Amino acid sequence: MSTISPTRSTHDHGTKADADVAPGEIAVGVVIGRASEYFDFFVFGIASALVFPAVFFPFMDRLQGTLWSFALFALAFVARPLGTVLFMALQARWGRGVKLTISLFLLGTATAGIAFLPGYGTLGGTAIVLLALFRVLQGLAMGGSWDGLPSLLALNAPKDRRGWYAMLGQLGAPVGFIVAAGVFAFLYASLEPADLLSWGWRYPFFVAFAINVVALFARLRIVVAEEYQHRMGELELEPTPVRELFRAKGRHVVIGAFAALASYALFHIVTIFPLSWILLYSQQSIVSFLIVQIVGAFIAAGAIVASGVIADRFGRARTLGALAVGIAMFSGFAPTLMEGGPIGQGAFILVGFALLGLSYGQAAGAVTANFGQRYRYTGAALTSDLAWLIGAAFAPLVALGLCANFGLAWLGAYLLSGALGTLVALGINRAMNYKS
Repeated sequence: MSTISPTRSTHDHGTKADADVAPGEIAVGVVIGRASEYFDFFVFGIASALVFPAVFFPFMDRLQGTLWSFALFALAFVARPLGTVLFMALQARWGRGVKLTISLFLLGTATAGIAFLPGYGTLGGTAIVLLALFRVLQGLAMGGSWDGLPSLLALNAPKDRRGWYAMLGQLGAPVGFIVAAGVFAFLYASLEPADLLSWGWRYPFFVAFAINVVALFARLRIVVAEEYQHRMGELELEPTPVRELFRAKGRHVVIGAFAALASYALFHIVTIFPLSWILLYSQQSIVSFLIVQIVGAFIAAGAIVASGVIADRFGRARTLGALAVGIAMFSGFAPTLMEGGPIGQGAFILVGFALLGLSYGQAAGAVTANFGQRYRYTGAALTSDLAWLIGAAFAPLVALGLCANFGLAWLGAYLLSGALGTLVALGINRAMNYKS
């Protein structure tokens, strides 16, 4: 499980500070945890585009039903920072293992609740209220699932390979999407539309519940191990009061959230939004489009790995800035590609996923060194929460609403705004560090 310094005696309890934790082992826990969480969220996101408008909003036209589904999709990202604050308090009192167990149990319960939830035809408006409630619970649980392993990984990684180890946790995103999109593609190809809307759509949520159970035990095995607990305490990776964090490091929380904006804005623009657009305004097969997205996710995974090599050579912040420029350039072509039929839309997906992988690979924690050790644990968690809220939570809703009413040019404007946000935040961060 860990590597122990040869100077440590197996019966000397006073030298536990000599215990070392292998970065590769931490990375395994990070990837397992993130992949399960992303699968959960992608299942809900894909269902919001393809299924929920017909199941929960049949009394609306398809566009309005999709917009309302995307509004419910955003609720989890609104609740996520609240979950972080709540579960940090639980950890301070009862420990990391108890916090993680409760949060993942809550996530699994909410996910299973969605799987069993009757549609509007059975419960009427109550079904929509319950779906919204379960979505909020998912967000609270996601906030509570922060285990500090990414920060532990960053602090234990060799200085010249921090970009490489930083990208490992980000691999959970394409892995989660590949599995979620693959399940929906299989269901779409295998079931009649009536069966899909009646019971087939529930299957991915059952799968998500099962994955959560496996991920819970895999992560607990790492998090509660004595050497990990000791190392986290040694590095001060423990909760700090939120008020104290914002008094001391509030500006760094805001800068960190905006520094990742380009990547997070692109995140749901290439995963969730295009599915709704294809279903509403194209004759293209959903199964074929999901397969293109799966190919794109594999490209993103390769790009995430490449980002680690690039960041270690040129620096994480510089890499993130260069990719923001790339996303800004891509924003100029995005509307034309989405209007270009299956070939143009396929190019939009593949190029978008490549840029997403390169930028997202280094988006997490690019400026978390600003927090120092004391504030890093809570600061990194809330920075990530706010980045998701600002950049990704409302992306499908805003993009679809603007593009449906005013044209696809607004898709490019949305991506451009995210790229500019990243460049401004990185510029401010550099100026602050220069002055200090």
